[in-house]
Amino acid sequence: MDKLIHYQNLIKQILTEYQKISAQVPVVDVDEVLMFDDERSQYLWFNIGWKQGKRVKGISVYIRIKNEKIYIEEDWTEEGIATELMELGVQKSDIVLAFQPPDVRKYTEFATV
Repeated sequence: MDKLIHYQNLIKQILTEYQKISAQVPVVDVDEVLMFDDERSQYLWFNIGWKQGKRVKGISVYIRIKNEKIYIEEDWTEEGIATELMELGVQKSDIVLAFQPPDVRKYTEFATV
């Protein structure tokens, strides 16, 4: 299987599982949304709606694939998407913690770009 398609499928699988677990405790008038864009290799899990008269909107996870690497742009999960990806066989050298500043990434065990 092509590496890009494999990574796209892994990301969609992980985000779908997280969303299913989170949906077990729904918040009235707040929707959890998954958006998968395979053409541009961008994947998003976010919440949007209303709670106590105030607008609720927040990104739980935003991932994109570029240059054959998985860029984790936003991740508010407990375990971390990088951990999930590694458990499914993705090498650390193919994961970029893009939410970290570029000059800090060199101190992580993951790819810098």
